[in-house]
Amino acid sequence: MRRLVPAALILLAGLVPAHAQDAAVPQSTGQVKLSFAPVVKAVTPAVVNVYATHVEKEQANPMFDDPFFRQFFGGGGGAPRDRVERSLGSGVIVARDGMIVTNYHVIANATQVRVALSDKREFDADIILKDQRADLAVLRLKGVKGDLSTLDIADSDKVQVGDLVLAVGDPFGVGQTVTSGIVSALARSQVGQSDFQSFIQTDAAINPGNSGGALVDMSGKLVGINTAIVSRSGGNIGIGFAIPAAMVKVVVASAQAGSDRVLRPWLGASLQNVSSEIAESLSMDRPTGALVTDVAKGGPAADGGLTTGDVVLSVDGVPVSDPDEFGYRFATKALGGTAQLDVLRKGEHVTVPVKLTVAPETTPRDETVLEGDSPLAGATVANLSPAVAESLGMSMDSAGVVVTDVEDGSAAANFGFQKKDIILVINGQKVTDPKTLNQLAQEQRHLWRITINRDGQQISTILGG
Repeated sequence: MRRLVPAALILLAGLVPAHAQDAAVPQSTGQVKLSFAPVVKAVTPAVVNVYATHVEKEQANPMFDDPFFRQFFGGGGGAPRDRVERSLGSGVIVARDGMIVTNYHVIANATQVRVALSDKREFDADIILKDQRADLAVLRLKGVKGDLSTLDIADSDKVQVGDLVLAVGDPFGVGQTVTSGIVSALARSQVGQSDFQSFIQTDAAINPGNSGGALVDMSGKLVGINTAIVSRSGGNIGIGFAIPAAMVKVVVASAQAGSDRVLRPWLGASLQNVSSEIAESLSMDRPTGALVTDVAKGGPAADGGLTTGDVVLSVDGVPVSDPDEFGYRFATKALGGTAQLDVLRKGEHVTVPVKLTVAPETTPRDETVLEGDSPLAGATVANLSPAVAESLGMSMDSAGVVVTDVEDGSAAANFGFQKKDIILVINGQKVTDPKTLNQLAQEQRHLWRITINRDGQQISTILGG
């Protein structure tokens, strides 16, 4: 009887999509000799190296203002010096006009970005969108002539544990490298620098420099952006993570629409994990889903009928085991439609329709970079609104003036102020808006009494100016 070669093995020599029902192990010596080379040849031209440079001026030593010291150390001894920091990563070309997706942490704070293609050509690149929440960024090459090779973005929801994958990047800066492995797990959380914790785990070797590179399937499509590893030594031990392609699509679509920030659906509700005790009290057979702890008035959740005490079990039929998984599923939905939430309410299943709309900016942001000699100098602050809270991943019930960014090396950074800190009081005066805060921050003082709200905890401190 004629033996048929399984389709899952044939695809190793070509670019044919695999289907779960065709999966099989090698059954002959000839099958074992099949190669990934055709997939690699199709993929590697679209994977690039990303070189990011950050120039930071160091503060001058104040003693050099004294002529007595300058005569010993030279007239220029006290001048600020430029400190240059460089980072190396990878990226993926997703549009023929030179649009590239990479990790946010590869280009964070970069003042210059240069990209090297697989054919050795190099280009400067503009950062057109940064999304720290997803740890993704979008670049555009300058001066590109002619079409570039690109990778199609796959449907990462169809990825299964056990699927063969390739990781492509530039580990340790040695040059473009390809490693193979399988998908080890899905929906991994508590990993990396993303607010949306639902990573693809793989044992394909991922090392420093691979960040922002491609994780591709056997059809040569992008299933994820390599972003993090688990390692005690800094090298690969077979536990790597990639941001799923579904999140990449959202970020790329925002960049292609000309937006400088990612617009995502807003739920308008706070969620928490379902513990074993909560599950037992609700007569659930196991702890799963996301418990609704608060609902914002006038938000999509409230309008759809979601109430405190509901347990969200799925989004459009896809089960969610915790708030992290819900957040990822909801954030990757396209704006303008409606998501159907399967909710457990008092022992019964209820379907709650939630409109997919952006969070409103109920008050102008008035983003302001604080100046002067205060401990807050170098912090960027804004009025809190549902839109700002959503973009920072903060609780929807927050209000006030919030820190949206802290410049590296600034006084605010050195004194330990962080993004998401809400500035409440300075020197006994209540902070009401960014303009007032900036005026207070430019006063001349030796001591500063500052009260902030950090993660729901009020902290008061006295700092030297």
